Amino acid sequence: MTKITYVTPNGERIETEGENGSTVMETAIMNGVPGIVAECGGACTCATCHVYVDDAWRETVGGPSNMEEDMLDFAFEVRDNSRLSCQIKVRDELDGLVVHVPTRQG
Repeated sequence: MTKITYVTPNGERIETEGENGSTVMETAIMNGVPGIVAECGGACTCATCHVYVDDAWRETVGGPSNMEEDMLDFAFEVRDNSRLSCQIKVRDELDGLVVHVPTRQG
């Protein structure tokens, strides 16, 4: 299992374990992380699973695809480290990943 920490807007840290092959969004939903709405269920057709990847993890996680970039246009307060958590696959290399949940979703 891969450890993923979600930091809520108020600074609460929610530590979880994600199954490799699932997504960061699925892990958030399974663990009741507040602020990850995931209206489309992971189809990359909304921006309600928006997260900010911690700077220490940006290179390992990688950047968004063109389709994901298009959907991020619908997210609030997009930053250089914005990603849709439905598009980040859990894998061994992400053990210890930290993502920050924005104050609101698209």
